[in-house]
Amino acid sequence: MSDNSVSSETVTLGDWIVTMILSGIPIVGLIMILVWAFGGGAKPSKKNYARAVIIMAIIGIVLGIVFGIIFSILFAGFYTALSDSISSSYSY
Repeated sequence: MSDNSVSSETVTLGDWIVTMILSGIPIVGLIMILVWAFGGGAKPSKKNYARAVIIMAIIGIVLGIVFGIIFSILFAGFYTALSDSISSSYSY
């Protein structure tokens, strides 16, 4: 492998800045991440970055759902216990 092919495969600082800016735009960022991850024209480092972003997003969504369920169950238990104690302390 020559130095020319290695330098053509590297992503420049300007490319990374544009990548970060485009990733931050809500719908455009999602589309671009999918294109970079699964499209054929992205450089290997940008493709790996996009795949890592997708994996981290999936992990975040799964953890959010799990913690949401746990906190909902805990809140329901506290609410039931609190309403029972309040209703038992007042007699009409």
